[in-house]
Amino acid sequence: MSGLLTTILIDSIKVAVVLAFLMGAVAYATYGERRFAAFFQGRLGPNRAGPLGLLQPLADGIKFMFKEDFVPRYADRLLYRLAPIAAFTPTLILVGVIPFAPDLRIAGLVVPMQIADPNFGVLYFFAIASFGVYGVIIAGWASNNKYSVMGGMRAASMMISYEVGLGLAAVGLIMAAGSVKMSVIVSQQGAFGGWFIWKQPLGFLIFLIATFAETHRTPFDLPEAEQELVGGYHTEYGSMQLGLFQMGEFAHMVAASALIVALYLGGWQFPLLGGLDQSPLLHTLAGACVMAVKTFAVVFLFMWVRWTIPRFRYDQLMRLGWKSLVPLALFNVILTAVLILI
Repeated sequence: MSGLLTTILIDSIKVAVVLAFLMGAVAYATYGERRFAAFFQGRLGPNRAGPLGLLQPLADGIKFMFKEDFVPRYADRLLYRLAPIAAFTPTLILVGVIPFAPDLRIAGLVVPMQIADPNFGVLYFFAIASFGVYGVIIAGWASNNKYSVMGGMRAASMMISYEVGLGLAAVGLIMAAGSVKMSVIVSQQGAFGGWFIWKQPLGFLIFLIATFAETHRTPFDLPEAEQELVGGYHTEYGSMQLGLFQMGEFAHMVAASALIVALYLGGWQFPLLGGLDQSPLLHTLAGACVMAVKTFAVVFLFMWVRWTIPRFRYDQLMRLGWKSLVPLALFNVILTAVLILI
């Protein structure tokens, strides 16, 4: 019984730490996005709330909470209320299968630095990530607004189009790794030259592009497209409900960046990190810091692309997904199979 209680306590602590990191990362990703945008455009960005504007996320949260909350007259009230929750909730459980540090060995216990490590870890991530689009579709339909419906339809078509390329890119990596278990994939990338970005460069590029589409980031933000659809699927939303949609997008971006790091960039592993094995706690903390730095480097790439590349037209979006990424992903799978046989 004591062993069960210890396991529950350890798992509860891991869940609390991971969720705290995710929500903190989401809050300051919004701040970072605005600061980076200002830098790219020759502006200052938020710099009034606290030193260097570091309290701006707190000010934004308070502002959202005190804004007027309303439901359009002809909207479906139940679905309208549920949509932001359905869009935000899946992102909270995405990070549960990602190893964020090396196992901690303390007092005779081996504590995995991962909330769960199922044998289908990569597939779990894809399955849960797919649920987020349902919140977007429901929001568009429930709002009873033609622009919102178009945004929801675009989100659905993007999910179908780009998840094909995303899944096929992951197939090549899974073939090379010989496993879909996240801890196994990370452990195989111990040496810098063993990172899967070097073994699967084409798969990495396809995976990265498809992830931009899955997270609705520019140049794939067609579901929002302010110039065409006012605000897309969340045109009719305000107050904290709009905040949940925005938080969900940033949380999905952070979780997807962590997945890219775990699958292609060695996860928490880094050259010379193995030299800290003699101090288990230091080794684990250093690995967690490496994982965080790599994740935020990928998040910065998301932001950099947003403020550099203009939005695609819808026909260009579909053409890229079906006529470029899918054939290239199939070619990558065949090439990987041939190389494994050789």
